Amino acid sequence: MRVEVSEGIALDNEAPIALIAGPCVIESEEHVHQLAREIRRIAGRFVFKASFDKANRNSLTSYRGPGLKEGLRILAGVKKEGFPILTDIHEPWQAEPVAEVADILQIPAFLCRQTDLLLAAGRTGRAVNIKKGQFLAPQDIHWAAEKVASTGNAKILLTERGSTFGYHNLVVDMRGLAMMKQTGYPVIFDATHSVQLPGGGGSVSGGQPEFIEPLASAAVAVGIAGVFLEVHEAPDRALSDGANALPLRSLENLLRRLQRIDRAVKVNALPSSAVSTNMELCP
Repeated sequence: MRVEVSEGIALDNEAPIALIAGPCVIESEEHVHQLAREIRRIAGRFVFKASFDKANRNSLTSYRGPGLKEGLRILAGVKKEGFPILTDIHEPWQAEPVAEVADILQIPAFLCRQTDLLLAAGRTGRAVNIKKGQFLAPQDIHWAAEKVASTGNAKILLTERGSTFGYHNLVVDMRGLAMMKQTGYPVIFDATHSVQLPGGGGSVSGGQPEFIEPLASAAVAVGIAGVFLEVHEAPDRALSDGANALPLRSLENLLRRLQRIDRAVKVNALPSSAVSTNMELCP
């Protein structure tokens, strides 16, 4: 199944991989514009992601973001520059106002079984990216997809972001990507949250970004629709999830590697010009 999220961006397990990238959270208006432009300079076409509210932080004192109203104003400005937008929703009432700006509504992993949230997202008609919960078996994510599909909206994306493995640790079972593909929906691999160490830093999550490249490479080798990366120019100064973010300086080499793997896996797929105008690295 092919899901078009905006002009020039489509996700399909058989098409060249698409890129979803950006900071974990909106840190400032200037920052998101600057980072979006830098990623586009490196990657060409991509979907920009940033959250207006991180409602499931570990600590009460953790930075959450600018909130719905201000966050959507900022994201609307980014969209005016030609960037498709992905952002999270946490409550059903947020779906409609967010859909006025975002091309993809994202269901956070912790909320992937929340029926009212999934239905509200589906009813907007926008593409819906469901992150598979850390607690959920890959073959069970289809139940969440069916809730969205029941609204008549088939623009559904499924994202793997690791499974709980003991305390403060996640593991990625690559078999799960193949299982999720059996639903027929485009599958995305979240390479940065998959190396997160939830709560591993006490009041914040830790991370092992050195494993982003090997995990992303293995995931792309399965034959998936896209890769999700939280990117920051200075992860040590990021206001959220910096411990597992990909440094901006590492983005180009990683994308070149992933594209080579993707082309090898999909050698018999239609050429990019026939099925998609997804990410094309700028020279």
